[in-house]
Amino acid sequence: MNTRVDSSARVYGDVRVGDGVYIAQGTVVRSQDTSVTMGDKTFVLENSVVVGTKSNPVKIGSKTVFGHKCIVMGSEIGDLCEIGNGTIFLEGSKVGNNCIFGEGTIIPQGAIIPDNSVVIGRPFRIIRTLTEDDRAMVKRMRGGDTSLKDVTYIIYEGRKWRDESMGKLNAIGDKYPKVGLGSIVFDGAEVNGDVKIGENTIIHSGVRIIGNSHGPVIIGNNVKIMENTVLHLLPDNQLIIEDNVSIGPGCIVHGCKIGEGSVIESGSIICDYSKIGKNTLVKSGSLVKQRSEFNDNKIIEGFPAKVSGENT
Repeated sequence: MNTRVDSSARVYGDVRVGDGVYIAQGTVVRSQDTSVTMGDKTFVLENSVVVGTKSNPVKIGSKTVFGHKCIVMGSEIGDLCEIGNGTIFLEGSKVGNNCIFGEGTIIPQGAIIPDNSVVIGRPFRIIRTLTEDDRAMVKRMRGGDTSLKDVTYIIYEGRKWRDESMGKLNAIGDKYPKVGLGSIVFDGAEVNGDVKIGENTIIHSGVRIIGNSHGPVIIGNNVKIMENTVLHLLPDNQLIIEDNVSIGPGCIVHGCKIGEGSVIESGSIICDYSKIGKNTLVKSGSLVKQRSEFNDNKIIEGFPAKVSGENT
């Protein structure tokens, strides 16, 4: 077996892998109770996130290739799939074999994609079945070999959920991050400059929080910021995340205010000077434009985001 995990990638928990699996730079895989499976010669490229749990396991076939900054949350994906950069798969979705996904596609919870589909869009749509040209491209991208065989799996032993390694806290100028009691900055995360983190907050691997010297970035108590999310702000602004907020993997949160108890789902972008009220749900892959304001208890989604319901 020849599983390769780049030195800057992080694997937490045990993963079932076939031969020749590759986890690229900056990618984070989190596997609860061996809930992530990858077949032969599957590649997960840079800064992607794969999360499997007991209730929503991840099963990926052989010779499937994920582009940069993809997110896989509790999904099943077949063999020989070609997945464009920034594609998001949400819990319970099932993808057949020989599928192609355009960049930035979102596959929602419970969606089913049949074999040989070409899929694009937010929300997704199937635009056609594979052509001979499509099949030739898939074969070329795999060195001319799309043959498959029965997979012999082994267990790749990842890091423990909370090992002794911690992320980096870096000064910028005379500003140094402050981390409250009981908070955890996972190995592979970095917190830089004028940042204040409250108590019992979790900063997952791959997260980058940049306060520079002009900050501040203020993060409350009991906040969860998931893998490969980036927090930053402009010099004349501030970034405030109130208590009990959860921010999903692969988000970009920039110079805004997020109210208490809100949930920002995976792959969302929150732009400068925007304000999100308390107990607000931002659906996966949404774009909150600059200077947008949303009241408490809303569900917002879209690109750009609009109110789609009440969060009761």
